[in-house]
Amino acid sequence: MDGAPAPRGDGVVAPRRTMKAVVLVGGEGTRLRPLTETIPKPLIPLVDRPFLGHVLDHLGAHGVAEVILSSPYLEETFHPFLASRTRPPATVWVTEESPLDTAGAIINALDQVGPDAFFVLNGDILTDLDLTAMLAFHRERSAEATISLHQVRDARPFGLVSLEDDRRLLAFREKPTEEIPGLINAGTYVLEPSVFDGFPRGVRVNIEREVFPKVIEQGRAVFGYPSNAYWMDLGTPEKYLRATFDALEGRLHGLDYLAPHVDLAAEVSLSAHLGAWVVLGPNSAVLPDAEVEDSVLLAGAVVDAGAKVRDSILGPGARVGRRAIVSGAVVGEGGSIPPDSISQGARVSAGATYEP
Repeated sequence: MDGAPAPRGDGVVAPRRTMKAVVLVGGEGTRLRPLTETIPKPLIPLVDRPFLGHVLDHLGAHGVAEVILSSPYLEETFHPFLASRTRPPATVWVTEESPLDTAGAIINALDQVGPDAFFVLNGDILTDLDLTAMLAFHRERSAEATISLHQVRDARPFGLVSLEDDRRLLAFREKPTEEIPGLINAGTYVLEPSVFDGFPRGVRVNIEREVFPKVIEQGRAVFGYPSNAYWMDLGTPEKYLRATFDALEGRLHGLDYLAPHVDLAAEVSLSAHLGAWVVLGPNSAVLPDAEVEDSVLLAGAVVDAGAKVRDSILGPGARVGRRAIVSGAVVGEGGSIPPDSISQGARVSAGATYEP
């Protein structure tokens, strides 16, 4: 694990420099609206803590001592969470006045990163990737950039990559038009700061479309790192729920939960029914004769007496009225679904009431 002493040529053991990471948290999470109208995607809880908490804990478990973050979207919501953390890694916030895209945000943080190799993680990817092994691979290959890769059954949403036998990355290929399996960019990188030489600061720059193709074209040492680790992009309500249920099922190394997961401050009536794949956040409530299956209730959300909720996400303080039947809903903070209504796939903005 990085942070252990490294032998020098003279036989004296010299400590490694502090390993750092940049976590990209600047997206607006439009596909997760209405939840992200008031909560940045990285701060949406995944079981018992904000998703960003899982990312930071994963980095800390692999010896990362400092994480640099920046976002122009709802920045003020990040600071209380970061200030409340008491365990490693330490966090540093870099102001991003306007959206800079993936590479632009990293370039904006380079002064904090320093001269050594560092991790970059997308803040909406849940993974238990062995970062220690990936860093060792990067160093063994004397790579300038190492890109984690994940095998998918359908590469159409992602685009594919081409590798040589030694795992040197040859090209990023266009998104296929037909359903085919293949390796995709999994959004975790080990980078040398020199990757960004020649790119401007303070403007939008995309790492996948601009930086990586350029350094590959220049023949620099860019390697792919295929892995069988768990991987999920939390970009949609369906994937968020899938990742939540996978965590409850024990599919991620290092996470151990009971299913259903009921916060100690949640209220569940004795006559209510909870399925296994359910998460109840702090001060949430499932009242008499209500039923909840395959759903997440965030802090303060309420399912009223006799209501039935399935495949849904209720944001903080959201409410489903008495005897309502709800399936596939996403309800923003303080939103509500009225009593005796029936809804399928409802999207209710923060503070709004669903109109059948």
